[in-house]
Amino acid sequence: MHNIGSEFPNLGINVHGKPLVYFDNAATTLKPKAVIERLAQYYSFENANIHRGVHFLSEQGTQNFETTRDLCQELINAKSRHEIIFTKGTTEAINLIAHSLGRYLLKKDDVILISTLEHHSNIVPWQLISEILGAKIVEIPITDEAEINLEIFAKLLSDHPVKIVSTNHISNAVGTINPIKKMIKMAHDKGAIFVVDGAQSVPHMKVDVQDLDCDFLAFSAHKMFGPTGVGVLYGKEKLLEAMPPYQGGGDMIDRVTIAKTTYNVLPHKFEAGTPIIAGVIAFAEAIKFINQIGFDKISSIENSLLKLADTELRKIPNLKILGPEVARRSGVASFVIKDIHPHDLGTLLDQQGIAIRTGHHCTQPLMSRMQVTATARASFALYNTESEIHFFIQALKKSLELL
Repeated sequence: MHNIGSEFPNLGINVHGKPLVYFDNAATTLKPKAVIERLAQYYSFENANIHRGVHFLSEQGTQNFETTRDLCQELINAKSRHEIIFTKGTTEAINLIAHSLGRYLLKKDDVILISTLEHHSNIVPWQLISEILGAKIVEIPITDEAEINLEIFAKLLSDHPVKIVSTNHISNAVGTINPIKKMIKMAHDKGAIFVVDGAQSVPHMKVDVQDLDCDFLAFSAHKMFGPTGVGVLYGKEKLLEAMPPYQGGGDMIDRVTIAKTTYNVLPHKFEAGTPIIAGVIAFAEAIKFINQIGFDKISSIENSLLKLADTELRKIPNLKILGPEVARRSGVASFVIKDIHPHDLGTLLDQQGIAIRTGHHCTQPLMSRMQVTATARASFALYNTESEIHFFIQALKKSLELL
């Protein structure tokens, strides 16, 4: 492929008179022309509801929508296309699992294990269902380097009636890559179901659900160059068949009477109402874009950028990078600087055209464990460059002089 950055119109804008340097990719990625144009094409010439009509536009839309399901199945190597459920994002996917799987599986005093590393969207849904059913949440602790303590994880599995383990594959806040395959086997050996928050892993590496043997995986289109409002839930077919619907409405039904309803087959059983049709169809273009480049090249680019940023950041006095070494971290540099508030730093960098994320990153338990209230986070994608890293470092030094 030619210059990757040229595919992203956003990279051509100026911010406060400076060329945009976009280092907020863990929050959401920019969108390539193909995705933007596909959205416009659908709304301009193809708009129709799907799964319900016999006219041309409806049938065309249904075919295009279902093509994206096939691409998602191939992307993560799911055994069946019926195991791919479209949601509005990772958050809704985890809520679906928590409430549907919870109603199917959990009873009073059963235990759900989640780690200190989790995004709030992998904490709060489990709290909500636990309050309803009387289940208990137990925390998997982490080390000072923000890595899961596997010895304690093993002990928790042995000492508690664990029914569900739910952790992220990669931490959004500090970039920790968890040994997820090993953790899944440990959980399965004790009879527990394993849920993977793949929001930060599926965009950056090849994730094979059959190889991992995870029971569920959730991820979002908008973190992998696709539209906002589209998520994917993978679940093993046997479990999805056994679980009750999460929402009721059109398309998830088989037969409805006032007294009783029977439900549609997978995947429609979990896709009530009109979905984000245009977004799902356009998501296909994002997946094709990723496939064209390949995960080997994506990983190579992002790892190179992370190593450079890590090396240069460590030269700055009083700066501390949170998380493990680069080899065990995905493309995130999350850091604090003594006596400098991350928000002030983010504001001054923005004045120089650089977009980073500051705050607790929806990981307040992790921030507490690391004894900080917030961090500055630069996160990288395949369209970023080494020259942008160098500019970022110079802008950071300039900001510190002003502060």
